[in-house]
Amino acid sequence: MKIMHVDASAKRERSNSRALSRYFLERLREEGAQFEVDYLDVAIDTPPHVDEAFAIATYTAAQDRTPAMKATLAGSDALCQRLLDADAFVFAMPMYNWSMPSAFKAFIDSITRTGLTYVNADDGRVVGQLSRQKVLFITSRGADLRAGSPYEAMDALTPSLKAAFGFLGVADPTFVDAQPLQFANPEARIEALQRARAELDAVASSWASTPTDSSDETFNALSGVTA
Repeated sequence: MKIMHVDASAKRERSNSRALSRYFLERLREEGAQFEVDYLDVAIDTPPHVDEAFAIATYTAAQDRTPAMKATLAGSDALCQRLLDADAFVFAMPMYNWSMPSAFKAFIDSITRTGLTYVNADDGRVVGQLSRQKVLFITSRGADLRAGSPYEAMDALTPSLKAAFGFLGVADPTFVDAQPLQFANPEARIEALQRARAELDAVASSWASTPTDSSDETFNALSGVTA
């Protein structure tokens, strides 16, 4: 199994989301899962934000793209292929001002590509190409946004991630949210991290017991595209 692991926190060793993503992979190994990791830190290697050249190139038919357009899209093409090659995704990030870090939004913009991560079917449907992968979102949140919290309605992160990746074919992602952290007392922070680790333990056990089929035949049948 190949896991694409993406961290997005601006913090380094003080990052809770980074620590939890590492914890999950360690637990997955302890459960006996065999996997390799394709790691990307978008806080360091941030995909370029969408500009005019990218917007024009990505919606120009592949056969009509100029050498300059192809060069503009080269990084995005490579990133899309990394996702298509993976069997599972672990995306870890903090919540910034109720939504995702801008570096992760740039990542989403770079991997949402017609003809690569989604295709337009003859009947007009959009068919996402990331439907075969397991997907885990690990988020850290300063406030408590769980059901019943006064801040529940302020969660713009969960629905935006579900929408963006649902468009790409991800139907049932798993979320593990550590909350509240920054704006909570020490006891509440400890409890939040304990809850998150317990949930990650369960996800690790589930992933280890149901390995993803990464054979070339399955990949070709389900992805339907090549770079």
